[in-house]
Amino acid sequence: MPKRATDWRGNNNIADSIFRQMSHEPHPQPSHIVMSAGTGGTSATIGRYIRSQGYDTQLLVVDPQNSVFLDYWQSRDASLRSPVGSKIEGIGRPRVEPSFIPDVVDEMLRVPDAASVATALWLETLLGRKVGASTGTNMWGVLQLAVRMREEGRSGSIVTLLCDSGERYLETYYNPQWVAANIGDISPWQAQIAEMLRAK
Repeated sequence: MPKRATDWRGNNNIADSIFRQMSHEPHPQPSHIVMSAGTGGTSATIGRYIRSQGYDTQLLVVDPQNSVFLDYWQSRDASLRSPVGSKIEGIGRPRVEPSFIPDVVDEMLRVPDAASVATALWLETLLGRKVGASTGTNMWGVLQLAVRMREEGRSGSIVTLLCDSGERYLETYYNPQWVAANIGDISPWQAQIAEMLRAK
């Protein structure tokens, strides 16, 4: 895969910004950074930066249904194609993108579309603002990591990004009829979120 023009070593990229913002937190070096992939450029920048700085931070890339990034990460088969595209706007691709660099990704997780939407709706109640379903995808990955760390008795910080506002999705992800017809029943995922939050 060709290298892209992003200055991933410098102090003007998103990865450097994340670590600078975290420097004043109780756990300044994140245990994990969770990212979804559109073209894959942001995850590549973060993954390269982590390695160039020698950090122990792990990069988890979450991938929606009908995207080939996870399959490519496992197989390194650049010819992979999906017959349908992702229903989570802005992330996931039906073909491999040259900006996605699997060698800098430590772990990947497939996130069902219904889990992404359920998590976005939960985040609205938590934050008091609507977020896009791709942010729900990211946060689902965060929740899975938090549960794992809790079960292993580990503490630390997990970083992710709010991808976009949910205001543009009032007729889709925030419309129960649209969700039922296009995504399916999200109630099992809402129940799973509630269970994760109740667990000690």
